[in-house]
This record gives sequence, structure tokens and C-alpha cells, in this order.
Amino acid sequence: MNEIFIKSIYKSIVEENTHLYKNLFDNTSIDKASDEYWKKSLKLYNSLSEENREVLINIIQQTMIDTISNMLGIIDGSSTLSGGDAEPKLYLDDTDTDGELQDLFLAYVEDIEE
Repeated sequence: MNEIFIKSIYKSIVEENTHLYKNLFDNTSIDKASDEYWKKSLKLYNSLSEENREVLINIIQQTMIDTISNMLGIIDGSSTLSGGDAEPKLYLDDTDTDGELQDLFLAYVEDIEE
């Protein structure tokens, strides 16, 4: 069950959002953007070479992976919260995830990258 959960998280967050960001960057006109942050992001993206655009997308993707890994570490107890005494626990179908989510996630990412 934990492996299915990890794969679903990767697909739903990393794969889908990477595709979403790439599509938005490639197909949004700066003139049509209303948010100042987004206008600056588009301006930066459009100023990059094709190779550096790919690097930026990879940085965004790696940031998502790192953030998910950190969150899973907090949820499964292998990482601690700064200034927090809470001990979160995640159950999938009434089964304790047993502190393995972060390790499973990172192993899955490593398998994909090979």
C-alpha cells in the first residue's frame, strides 16, 4: 500500500505539476499575465536559452521532490519539526506507514532517474 501511495504522490505532484509549469511557461504571454510575480517569472523564462529553460524546469521539479521528501520525513517521524512537539502519524487503510514513507519516496525517485 505504501508503494502505491508514494507512486501516486510522485505522479500527482511531481509529474503533473512539472508538465503544468512547462506548459504555462511555454504558452503564456507576458501581456496576458496579471500577477506581477508571474510576469517576472515569464520574463526570466523567456530570456533563457532552450537548454537553460530545461535547467529551470529541472530545478522546479527537484524543489518539488525535496519538499515532498521533507514532508514525508516529518509525517513518518524520520525528520523533526523545528519548534514543534507534535508527533504526526499517517495511516493508509488503517495501517501505520511505519516511518518508511520518505525512504520509499527517495528510492522511487532514484529508480526513475536511473
